[in-house]
Amino acid sequence: MSDLLKIKTNLIGLIGHPIKQTYSPFIHNLALKLKGLDYYYIPFDVDSVSLKRAVKGMISLNFVGFNVTIPYKTKIIPLLNHLSDEASIIGSVNTVLIIEGNLSGYNTDVNGIIETLLPYKNDISDEIFTIFGAGGSSRAVVYALIKHFKPKKINLINRTEDRAFNLKEVLSDKMNFNEIEVLKYSPPDLIEIVQNSKLVVNTTPLGMTPEVDDAVVSSEKFFNKNQIVFDLVYNPQMTRFLSFAKQSNAEIINGLDMLIFQAAKSFEIWTSEKFPTAEVKSELQKILKEISSQ
Repeated sequence: MSDLLKIKTNLIGLIGHPIKQTYSPFIHNLALKLKGLDYYYIPFDVDSVSLKRAVKGMISLNFVGFNVTIPYKTKIIPLLNHLSDEASIIGSVNTVLIIEGNLSGYNTDVNGIIETLLPYKNDISDEIFTIFGAGGSSRAVVYALIKHFKPKKINLINRTEDRAFNLKEVLSDKMNFNEIEVLKYSPPDLIEIVQNSKLVVNTTPLGMTPEVDDAVVSSEKFFNKNQIVFDLVYNPQMTRFLSFAKQSNAEIINGLDMLIFQAAKSFEIWTSEKFPTAEVKSELQKILKEISSQ
């Protein structure tokens, strides 16, 4: 009985709204179990008026840290005491570490993008990239590409052009990169632009379950066999966007590896332990396969 009284489970959280689609609790609790660590990861659906109170609650309850997802990746920043370099430049945080009541913010999406694209570094360096979307995920993608893959040029396409121009202005200035061009989202006019890009990335949620028939492009004509096409969406693993690319024999990458790699970096920030990448990915693939077959 005395041993049981000494047990103190370390708590990690997730805050966002809505969060019903997230696989983060499965990923992290499995990893913690595999490593034999006395931690538990808990998701919280937090409405916007409760964000500040939710963060204070985590501090009061001695949480080790928490993940941040849509729509709070930028809104969380004023509540933090410190930002990592990448989070400061991007202006987006998805991981928070709490030490003695002080909150440090990180963007581990960057790690997820870098690790996912690393096998293709020689193919994509000094090439033209096209990015769909201008939200927090897009900022992380553009930052990672400029920092680690030396693009010749980045085409940035978004429905709301002002948001894309803001992304361009912020990252061009902070990263001293002036080869970002903002383009109007008009799919029929974009075929040649996308075709001439070595790397094409969808950072929008279009095509995510349950809206699986959506895509930022309308046909396989946008792609060719010499391209690498990356969709950050991981559920389903074969989005309509990737299906079009596959029809044109392009190399395709879904968002599963990025999901795992960003989680791995968050895990290491909180626990200082190595993340069991292969085991977690294998189990997650089984779960996603079961879901897709239902």
